[in-house]
Amino acid sequence: MAEDKYNRKNPAVKRILQEVKEMQSKPSDDFMSLPLEENIFDWQFAIRGPSDTEFEGGIYHGRIQLPAEYPFKPPSFMLLTPNGRFETQTKICLSISNHHPEHWQPSWSVRTALVALIAFMPTNPNGALGSLEYKKEERRALAIKSRAAAPRYGTDERQKLMDEIHEYMLSKAPPVPQLSPSQASEENPSNKEGNVQESSASAGSTPAEETAGEGPANPTTGDRIDRRSSGSPSEC
Repeated sequence: MAEDKYNRKNPAVKRILQEVKEMQSKPSDDFMSLPLEENIFDWQFAIRGPSDTEFEGGIYHGRIQLPAEYPFKPPSFMLLTPNGRFETQTKICLSISNHHPEHWQPSWSVRTALVALIAFMPTNPNGALGSLEYKKEERRALAIKSRAAAPRYGTDERQKLMDEIHEYMLSKAPPVPQLSPSQASEENPSNKEGNVQESSASAGSTPAEETAGEGPANPTTGDRIDRRSSGSPSEC
C-alpha cells in the first residue's frame, strides 16, 4: 500500500490505516474489505449472505468511499453484485451511510457498517430508496451465481483486489442451500439488475485526504454497532 504519500499525522489517514491493520489482523468469515493500493479512501468489500435466508452462501461485492472528514462523517457504499435486495452501482440509503450523517457516530467503522449491511439484507425494504423486492427463489439463484466470480468493475488494480477478496470469501462461505418451489415466497419481483459498469456519476468523486477529525478508537468486540445511544440503524 502506498502509505508514504499520505500524511500519517492527518487524523483521517491515521484512523484509516488503523482500520486496515485491524481488518488484516482480525479477519472475519462474514466480510472482508481493503482499500485500493493508490487510494486508502477508496475501499472494496465483500459480504457473505446471512445464514438461514435466501442470501445464504452468496458473496456480494461492493465499494466504500470514505470522506476526507472520516470518521466524523459517514462513508458511502454501494453493492456491485446483483442480489435482489439492493440496486447495484447505486449508493445505498441507510441511516449509517452518507445519506444520514446525523445518525453516524465516529466510533463506528468500516467493520460496523458492513455488519449492519449484512443485517439489512433479509429485511423487508418496504419500498425504500434503492431497494429491490425479488422473489426468494430469484434471490437464491443470484446467491448461487454470485459465487462464480467477482463482478467486472473499474480498473485493473480494483479488479485484482476484488478477485483476491472473492477468493478469501469463497474459502469461508458455506454451500448455498437449495430452495424448493414450495418454500419460495410469492413476493413480486422488480426489474432485473443489469451488468455492472463503473460510472463516475453514481460512484461519486474520490475523497481528498485533508482536514479530518479523529474519532475514538473503534471497538471490535462482537463487530456490532452500539445502539444504546443511537437507536437501531434504519433504511431510507
